[in-house]
Amino acid sequence: MATEPPRPAPPAAGRPEGGRGRCAGGGRREAEEAAAAQPALGASPGPAAAAAGGRRRGLNGCVPLSHQVAGHMYGKDKGGILQHPDGTVLKQLQPPPRGPREQEFYNKVYDSDCCDSILLELREYLPKYFGVWSPPTAPNDTYLKLEDVTRKFNKPCIMDVKIGQKSYDPYASAEKIQQQVSKYPLMEEIGFLVLGMRVYHVSSDGYETQNQHYGRSLTKETVKDGISKFFHNGYCLRKDAIAASIQKIEKILAWFEGQKQLNFYASSLLFVYEGSCQATTVRLSDVTLAEKRGVPKGLLSGGDILEYNNNIHVINSTENGKIEASVSKGLSKFYALHKKAYSKRHHSQLSLKVENLEQDNVWKSSTCITQEHLNGNVIPQLEKVFCHMPAEIKESANVEVRMIDFAHVFPSNTRDEGYIYGLKNLITVLQNILDN
Repeated sequence: MATEPPRPAPPAAGRPEGGRGRCAGGGRREAEEAAAAQPALGASPGPAAAAAGGRRRGLNGCVPLSHQVAGHMYGKDKGGILQHPDGTVLKQLQPPPRGPREQEFYNKVYDSDCCDSILLELREYLPKYFGVWSPPTAPNDTYLKLEDVTRKFNKPCIMDVKIGQKSYDPYASAEKIQQQVSKYPLMEEIGFLVLGMRVYHVSSDGYETQNQHYGRSLTKETVKDGISKFFHNGYCLRKDAIAASIQKIEKILAWFEGQKQLNFYASSLLFVYEGSCQATTVRLSDVTLAEKRGVPKGLLSGGDILEYNNNIHVINSTENGKIEASVSKGLSKFYALHKKAYSKRHHSQLSLKVENLEQDNVWKSSTCITQEHLNGNVIPQLEKVFCHMPAEIKESANVEVRMIDFAHVFPSNTRDEGYIYGLKNLITVLQNILDN
């Protein structure tokens, strides 16, 4: 894997630089691909490329966000989300009163003189704010300059969920209320709406995307399965990401239950977790396998060290009554090393073949399991080992949950019961997915 060139760090939060979408960035890999796609200096681009290049130059090197999952899309709508060369995200300000209201919200929360403990804690749950920005060629176009929440991820899985029982604010017209209610009549009962998602599948090394129509199609009976789709990587359920997401939502819920300053309408939670392979070291022994992971004794022995990724991919091929479970697919630099990979017991025989790929210094390994193990539920046991991390590891899962979209935030002297209702329902759904 090529070494990523150093990138300039984003400016300090809360420091303005100049004069409807989602603050989800494109991730490192997508940013590199976008940069690579630009024509080389001295090349002769075609008409379409020249036009695109002109737009990029007009936007001072900014490019459309590579995998935005919801909201206004740049080039399709009046507004949109851009990526700035310094690694931040640019969200175009909406027309009054929504745009100025959102800008005022960010300015208030990130005011350098702010000493309100409620607002200071709120910063932990928002994208960092770096002021506003305008392109040199269009000084009247204003963008909010925000943290790219996905920037640290290699294969970011992203979901946008609108929270609350109402997607319209108290000042909405009767026509606006009817319009919003008709989009998703179950909003008041369910308390949230999936606006879009993008999920990386290890098995295909590609993304699956769902738009707002997918979320609107979910009912009380199907919303659980609809949400779980976001946490499935094509092979298994990412329970580590679910558990970490619940913990982060609970912190946001605690903040809402302790404040009576603000009410949020048509605001969302942005979920991001790492979809690519991440190596985690776990000591395996007969005791830990039997007691903690439920794997039959003798499957592995000797207290071996196994570095594995929870995105294990099962190859659907059989040969001589054997099934191969590929522990690595060359998707990242991780490996499986066993000092001992066999047992004297015939019915739990396991063989391990390791191939050293010298060209990129990656160890590739796979375990071959005899057909006998299928009758002994070895495949589910392997899933427990490789897909379902222990509780102490789940807490450190690479997950972000941030609040976004604040064009409809209003002062209040009561708790935001609609938002609280949505958060509690979402936690319940995620917990049910985790438990079942």
